[in-house]
Amino acid sequence: MIKLRPATINDLDLLQYWDTQQHVIDCDPDDDWMWEEELKRNPEWREQLIAELDGKAIGFVQIIDPYLEDSHYWGKVPPNKRAIDIWIGEADCLNKGYGSQMMQLAIEKCFSDPAITSILIDPLKSNTKAHQFYERLGFQFVEERTFDTSICYVYELSREQASIKK
Repeated sequence: MIKLRPATINDLDLLQYWDTQQHVIDCDPDDDWMWEEELKRNPEWREQLIAELDGKAIGFVQIIDPYLEDSHYWGKVPPNKRAIDIWIGEADCLNKGYGSQMMQLAIEKCFSDPAITSILIDPLKSNTKAHQFYERLGFQFVEERTFDTSICYVYELSREQASIKK
């Protein structure tokens, strides 16, 4: 069973190790997460979570409020939305349904706030497996967009779409 717990500075080595894994790099080639600094920060607009399978860390989930987030990565976004980043760090945990479980937990966490209207994600345009994954979860394609130097597809899941998928 997958559980999400807050990431802490004690996860630094693990997250840095996952950042060296090719399957993680393939999903997020441009980002330097600055783990050493970011794991010490706990802004109100962000949750950084470690996904554990029976107590073993296997992945990472970040949930942000793109309206309040300080880098304004998402640009001009209305309030009452969330954005999710997710990956499985351990290669031997890929293609076993754990990502779906992690994402379902993240979606439930987002929509546990009744004010939240939708969730955004931005997989790389080239990551067709991710597109299929998010579409299976009910996310709808919105647009192709360049973030920094990465060409991404933006998808959105409304509260209504999430309840239909249950």
